[in-house]
Amino acid sequence: MTGRLRLLAFALLSAALIAPPALTAAYAAGDSTPSPPPSSDTKSGDKKKDKRSEQRFQDGYRAAYATVYDRADYAAAIDQLKALQHDDNASVATLIGYSYRKLGDYKLAQAWYERALKTDPNHTKTWQYYGLWQVEQGNRERAQYHLDRIAALCGNTSCEEYTSLATAIAGAGGSY
Repeated sequence: MTGRLRLLAFALLSAALIAPPALTAAYAAGDSTPSPPPSSDTKSGDKKKDKRSEQRFQDGYRAAYATVYDRADYAAAIDQLKALQHDDNASVATLIGYSYRKLGDYKLAQAWYERALKTDPNHTKTWQYYGLWQVEQGNRERAQYHLDRIAALCGNTSCEEYTSLATAIAGAGGSY
């Protein structure tokens, strides 16, 4: 471990010991407002229909989000998210992956994280959650790759996704 990494790990561990509630909450912060589903190629007269469809998607996603983060009912959330029929949305796929990870199905979680990154390779929440998956699997080097990717996407090391994953890597244990 380089001196720079040791210093970062020490700083993050110190911060975790000083303010654990703030860092603990960072692990459970999902994508509460995903990007809207892709618009279909409809005529201008169908714009109202598109807005209603987008609103149904947003409402359904928020309900599934609450099922995950407020009630920790991961199986029900997976059903809700799949019912949206927008598995190609990175936020949806990431939350499905997160739910499978919390249920202990690491293979399905990995598949959904990879699906999300195929849809949107710049989705920082996916990189964070997939990095946490890597930590749980004992893949510290891969988790570090995810952390570096987040830093590049955020343009700094102070975004929530970066600090959450960096703390997990520094602690390298537990479930997130």
